[in-house]
Amino acid sequence: MGEAHARTTDEALDSSLGRSDEPLPIGLIADSPTFPGAWNDVLEKVRLADHFGFDSVWLGEAWGYELFTSLADFVRVTTRIKIGAGVANVYSRSPAVIASATATLDERSEGRMILGLGTSGPQVVEHWHGVPFTRSLRRLREYVEIINLILRRERLHYHGEIFTLDRGFTLRFHPIRDHVPTYLASLAPRSIDLAGEIADGILPIYWPVGDFPSLRERLDSISLAAGRSAGAVRIAPYITVEVVSDDAERQAARRRARGPVAFYVGRMGTFYAAMLRRHGFGEEVEAIIRGWENGRERALDAVSDRLLDATAIVGTPREVVRILRQWRALGVDEPLISMPPGPPDRAATLLDALAREAGLHP
Repeated sequence: MGEAHARTTDEALDSSLGRSDEPLPIGLIADSPTFPGAWNDVLEKVRLADHFGFDSVWLGEAWGYELFTSLADFVRVTTRIKIGAGVANVYSRSPAVIASATATLDERSEGRMILGLGTSGPQVVEHWHGVPFTRSLRRLREYVEIINLILRRERLHYHGEIFTLDRGFTLRFHPIRDHVPTYLASLAPRSIDLAGEIADGILPIYWPVGDFPSLRERLDSISLAAGRSAGAVRIAPYITVEVVSDDAERQAARRRARGPVAFYVGRMGTFYAAMLRRHGFGEEVEAIIRGWENGRERALDAVSDRLLDATAIVGTPREVVRILRQWRALGVDEPLISMPPGPPDRAATLLDALAREAGLHP
């Protein structure tokens, strides 16, 4: 696979999709929550993404920078791009805190917020936040329901299995929108079903490209059963992307692209490994886990070309956009790709090239 595979894919895309002049909305993942960068550089690249017409910019949270404070900085340096919390966990803040933070940022951004929610996992929840990791899906459902009540400024009377709220509080200011789009970080079947029932979008990560049609089908089936329309839930996957200028850079870029999936499979709990096993990558998962026993480089060696090409994109700006169009044809509504690494001036060149290929320039 590798370089030859990239050329074959490129030719197939030309044949099957043709050249499209329709703008392709693309979101960007601003920074890694587990390996945060120099903050002023992050902000400058976010400003550039706004300037070049990208659709959204997202920020995660782990045990580094605090999420909503950081998103406020994004609001201040942008004017058009959507601002995504990707994601806030439902254990470290109350539903009311998340609702008020979201409504505040939505007001300050003039209606550009997207709220991503997830459960995180027991390692972070119990050993960073000190909260028992229990009833995660029920908790996620109740957070969504309570946050929606608060944003609608209804009196807060809520009787759930986890939360009982009886005093009838209402938010003390009027949000500019009574609903902020809410996306769920879902990987397992039950959490996907929850997204199909109550969410506006879903944020899968390292979801194999060949399985987006089945994800679309499952979401639509659940949405219809819940009295919603097919397509009610937008699929917005996090996609590792390495942009290269020519073939000389390709192999090194493919090596870098192996890093994120190796880290998440072997160092970020069990959810990502379990998801990839369900999708037929059990051998690769076991090899990556064994590889970590001998260090990071061995773990990267264990990321096969098959796994890499199913979960990441490496190519020139034209190749990246063509492949993203193919992924969109398979069910991806909003691809969220890696922010180009390095200093802002280098990122500006790559962002400009991607935006031109995608027809995003304002």
